[in-house]
Amino acid sequence: MRKRIFAHDPDGLRLPIKVDSTSNGEFLPPSLTPAEEEANRRALEQADAHARRTGRARREFLVSACGAATTLLAFNEVAAAAGKRGSSYVLPGEARFEEPAARAALDGDEFIFDVQGHHVGTVESWREGTPLWPARKALASGFPPHAACGYRGADPELGHIECLDADAFVKEVFLDSDTDVAVLSFGPAPGNTMMPQYSEGAMTVRLVEALGTTQRLMVHGRCMPTFPEDLEAMDEAAARWPIAAWKTYTQQGPGDTGYFLDDPLGQRFIDKVRKLGNKRIAVHKGLPFLQYKDNLKYASSRDVGPAARANPDVIFMIYHSGYDMRVPEGPYARGSGSGVDDLITSLLDAGLEPGTNHNVYAELGSTWRYLMRDADQAAHVIGKLLKYVGPDRVLWGTDSIWYGSPQDQIMAFRAFQISDEFQQKHGYPKITPRIRAQVFGLNGAAAYGLAPAEVRRTTARDPVGRARDTYRDEPDPSFLTYGPRNRREFFRLLALQER
Repeated sequence: MRKRIFAHDPDGLRLPIKVDSTSNGEFLPPSLTPAEEEANRRALEQADAHARRTGRARREFLVSACGAATTLLAFNEVAAAAGKRGSSYVLPGEARFEEPAARAALDGDEFIFDVQGHHVGTVESWREGTPLWPARKALASGFPPHAACGYRGADPELGHIECLDADAFVKEVFLDSDTDVAVLSFGPAPGNTMMPQYSEGAMTVRLVEALGTTQRLMVHGRCMPTFPEDLEAMDEAAARWPIAAWKTYTQQGPGDTGYFLDDPLGQRFIDKVRKLGNKRIAVHKGLPFLQYKDNLKYASSRDVGPAARANPDVIFMIYHSGYDMRVPEGPYARGSGSGVDDLITSLLDAGLEPGTNHNVYAELGSTWRYLMRDADQAAHVIGKLLKYVGPDRVLWGTDSIWYGSPQDQIMAFRAFQISDEFQQKHGYPKITPRIRAQVFGLNGAAAYGLAPAEVRRTTARDPVGRARDTYRDEPDPSFLTYGPRNRREFFRLLALQER
């Protein structure tokens, strides 16, 4: 048998389900708990043993579905030992060794629409505010290769930022995951310091379109109305770029100011969105920007319900669902004033309840990534969103490529199930195939006006799909995360934005 050659991690030291301290650059990277470190240690140890049992090298085993199954089952073991009873990853024991059993549990044919993706563009254009984009020679060959920069770049000042470009985004999202369609979003930097620049986001869209498809990638516009120039720039941006929705951050503004969606400045922004005709707003809520200590209150979701009720023709997509990892999530408690409960209370008080066809969606970017490691909090957050916001109002987002390929988040959600105990005790629904399909992409398609069946017809055999099919005969995923992993890298990232 021919020996597989792996360019990435040939010794098999990286797990296919990534539980680490990486953040998306918007909050301080959280340290791993002893239980999380034990889960990673146990998963690597078991992968080594299972690889030997199945006659494979450890890297080859970890790249297989059995490697992912082994990792998730190790996480189950540690959660159970810690007394976590809220949820588990439902996989048969034989999935550790038998590829068909593992694939039956972790593969799927859902329409997957990732409504929150990121890359930073070229470092020079982001840091200097100049829209520079080098010619992409890879287009001539039909598909862009992964940026060969390793885990950290050669420049000690720039480090991991060099790896977060469009080539890496396309490889990690469209080759190494089951994602069908994605939205390229923008980070919380004003004016011409935003990452990526509009020109770069549009270039990434054109890069994907040049591969023969027009429905794989959408792009956000960006406006923080606390910066007057941002409101003024919306007209030009809408006229020039293919904007699918408007991204905003209520926590940010000059002099550490912020705003609420239901105050006069917020209404001016909403009215401008309405005037431009694309009536979708993606707003960051939760995940407080701790560097702006004077305006943490604007991370609250308390304004979402009133703004949505006052503007029923506008779709509000609440990115991160208001999740605040500083506050452990439990059963819904009115008046808790924090996290996902804050969003739920705001909606219920505004009369926006499940089944009312309301105009608010809760998005899971970064949120699910951190819930994956805590069986009880995962059950509470996903259960609460489905129960109180509605199974047709939860959106799939991953914040990739900060966390590398989103495939681990996809596989974990496919296997995720809320326990019978928590279903009965808290009224949470069972995660059915229908609910999974809604969250993975049907809800996002409704919010963005896509027809999944039509998209699937046009992308089924486009060059991206064909490249993915060929690549998956011998995949070589990086199993990397690219965001800052500690305080030093986090503050270096902030410093680069501020230059």
